[in-house]
Amino acid sequence: MPYKERVIVKRYYSIGEVAEELGVAPSLIRFWESEFDAIRPKKNRKGNRQFTKEDIEVIKQVYHLVKERGYTLQGAKDYLNKQDESFKDHIEMIDSLKSIKNFLKELKEKL
Repeated sequence: MPYKERVIVKRYYSIGEVAEELGVAPSLIRFWESEFDAIRPKKNRKGNRQFTKEDIEVIKQVYHLVKERGYTLQGAKDYLNKQDESFKDHIEMIDSLKSIKNFLKELKEKL
């Protein structure tokens, strides 16, 4: 019987992993955590933050609003309070377009 490769999916991510994925400092994520009620990671016994996929999605939404769209913190809070599913779809579309752009850049460099 052949060995099947298993994909290990993490349930929790550290603040460093989340910060690296977004390209920001961990202190910014801690600041956003204090400002936005929607960002509430679990903490282990040592007090280290453990972010779920849902937490990361909220942080990505905040990042998009504040860093990419230029919203103020209060404006981002108001927007997130009124948000609907279309905003999540919008963020997913932006992420996929960014990955396509990176792929095309790499392809261009190889040519």
